[in-house]
Amino acid sequence: MDSKRKTIWGWALYDWANSAFATTVMAGFFPIFFKQYWSYGTDVNMSTAQLGFGNSIASLIVALMAPVLGAIADKGSVRKRLLLVFAYLGVLMTAALFLVEKGQWALAIFIYAGGIIGFSGSIVFYDSLLPTVAGEDQIDYVSSLGYSLGYLGGGLLFLINVIMTLKPHLFGLPDAATAVRWAFVTVSLWWGGFTIFTLFWVREEKAVAPAAGKGGAVVQGLRQFAETFREIRHLKTVFLFLLAYWFYIDGVDTIIRMAVDYGLSLGFKSNDLIIALLIVQFVGFPAALGFGKLGQKWGVRKAIFLAIAVYILVTLWGTTISDKSDFYILAMVIGLIQGGIQALSRSYYSRLIPKNRSAQYYGFYNMLGKFATIMGPALMGVVGILAKRILLPVSPTPDEITYYGQLASRWGIGSIVLLFIIGGTLLYFVNDEKGRAEAEYLSGIN
Repeated sequence: MDSKRKTIWGWALYDWANSAFATTVMAGFFPIFFKQYWSYGTDVNMSTAQLGFGNSIASLIVALMAPVLGAIADKGSVRKRLLLVFAYLGVLMTAALFLVEKGQWALAIFIYAGGIIGFSGSIVFYDSLLPTVAGEDQIDYVSSLGYSLGYLGGGLLFLINVIMTLKPHLFGLPDAATAVRWAFVTVSLWWGGFTIFTLFWVREEKAVAPAAGKGGAVVQGLRQFAETFREIRHLKTVFLFLLAYWFYIDGVDTIIRMAVDYGLSLGFKSNDLIIALLIVQFVGFPAALGFGKLGQKWGVRKAIFLAIAVYILVTLWGTTISDKSDFYILAMVIGLIQGGIQALSRSYYSRLIPKNRSAQYYGFYNMLGKFATIMGPALMGVVGILAKRILLPVSPTPDEITYYGQLASRWGIGSIVLLFIIGGTLLYFVNDEKGRAEAEYLSGIN
């Protein structure tokens, strides 16, 4: 394997590594275990709100750190080292979930938030390596390759974890709850182990200047954030795209993080929801690569529009489902577009920014991406709680509590459509050619 191909595969394998956390923990077992084990006896809408707020708080912390992380990413040769720091923070926090006992929902949220910080922080440096790994003619494919491997790797480990919970005795475990706790340990080993390939195979340029000290990095990060923000005023296309991305990717991430919790609120069995997640993973593996090819042939912007339109339809349909077969069909449709919209957004952005400032601008991109995951889960939780209070009769029967609780959950997921509509509308006004011209102008004066 030549060095260029080795670098590409080393970069893409980090998606294979960290997707175990995104799939088994964030999308799969954590919402189920949180609702049924760590929040045992808590009202379903309240546990949804607790999970949503936990996601939002963790995302807020990462978003506030992102300007500093983006500045450090510009130092080139420290990117992999800092990816390592955040990745293994996430690995440690994931393993620590094994130690949380039944009913300890606050501790579970705290550790989970630490895992999200590690996961999301590492992505800042992972994405900033993309322009150095692939040229413009390859960037759509390489970005899609990363997401594709992520779906496959995350799906394979998730399948093993599902078998562990369904047949715990085959693994020498006493029950499903113990199997879930050990599943968190397998995620930490998978994530930590495969990250080694990224560290050894990905090459990056040497730093052009000595790295700043801790205090200097903070000051530099804040200064660079302000500088980037000033520059974006001259890059109106970048600013408009980031605003559009902020809204529509929030809808995507909210569905990823909250879909299982929503299904539980509607009364679906956890095994049904796990099967739906497996469908997303294994459909998403070839679909992410296919969407990358669609973007190359049809146009990246048009492909993103298609994905947003499908997400709007899926979300509206999701408010009406009552049968597990409908949930499986929804999972299949989401699998067809989820990786595509993420991969093409990342590569599309690379075409709108100054080529000599890519790391700095990717840091800003990731900052807004992390801010985006604050709105959706909190919106879903708040709408669900308010809807239940409005709809529930004064002296409800047990059946009315169940019915109106599920209806409130449907209102909560339906509110996410607003994010896709706003994002799609803003993206309509993004002009590719104007963006390229603005980026070339700014590259020329720096």
